[in-house]
Amino acid sequence: MGQQSGRSTTGLVRLVWFAVGLLMIVLAGLGVVLPLLPTTPFVLAAAFAFARSSRRWSAWLHAHPVFGPLIHDWRQHGAISRRAKILGVGSMVGVLTLSLVLQAPPLVLGVQAAVLSASAAFVLSRPLPPRQ
Repeated sequence: MGQQSGRSTTGLVRLVWFAVGLLMIVLAGLGVVLPLLPTTPFVLAAAFAFARSSRRWSAWLHAHPVFGPLIHDWRQHGAISRRAKILGVGSMVGVLTLSLVLQAPPLVLGVQAAVLSASAAFVLSRPLPPRQ
């Protein structure tokens, strides 16, 4: 009986990882068309989730003409492309600017500025992929 319970738990965990992967792909797809939503972090999170849940979806994502190179650059070199850096940091600046325009409370602005600055510093600190 313990072995059967272990199998169902494993299946449930894989299902949860798969659902997370699908959600991340949807968000990444939105990030392709919405200027303030980044794509790369969602693609990397989807790759992580699919690696734990579905060989088929993981292979599809790695072979995808838009998303595949992002994953390859990150896994092989810890690198982020120039375009992804510009879009990512640009969207961070856009979000903070929008918060300023909408007159968000000072505490919210302070937290956003700190988190977005740290995120931008990380993105900018990553090397460019070798082919650039």
